[in-house]
Amino acid sequence: MRVKSAGAQRRQRRKRVLAKAKGFRGRRKNTIRRGAEAVERALKNATIHRKQRKRDFRKLWIARINAAARLNDISYSRLMAGLKRGGVEIDRKILAEIAWYDPQGFTAIVDVARGAETKAAN
Repeated sequence: MRVKSAGAQRRQRRKRVLAKAKGFRGRRKNTIRRGAEAVERALKNATIHRKQRKRDFRKLWIARINAAARLNDISYSRLMAGLKRGGVEIDRKILAEIAWYDPQGFTAIVDVARGAETKAAN
């Protein structure tokens, strides 16, 4: 009778799975079947959440820029359109940091956007 993946290979594979399950709660950390399920799900969710983290940060940056823009009496969309027309190439991450840490600097950027917006209107 032939035995499939017995001995050292099986032990190595199981040790590898349980090493990834280290720190899990309950049986998931020390039984192979529950551990393998948990590890598989964890790896799948890690992939999903790496993508989702990028979306979450973009949402945060937009919310911060919008809040700071409204303090300067301009909407987010008009601010971004004005910056694009004015040729200002600052991405949302940096713009959000300026809005958060340097309100006077952000006001100067808003003035540039307003200037470009009035030029386009005329």
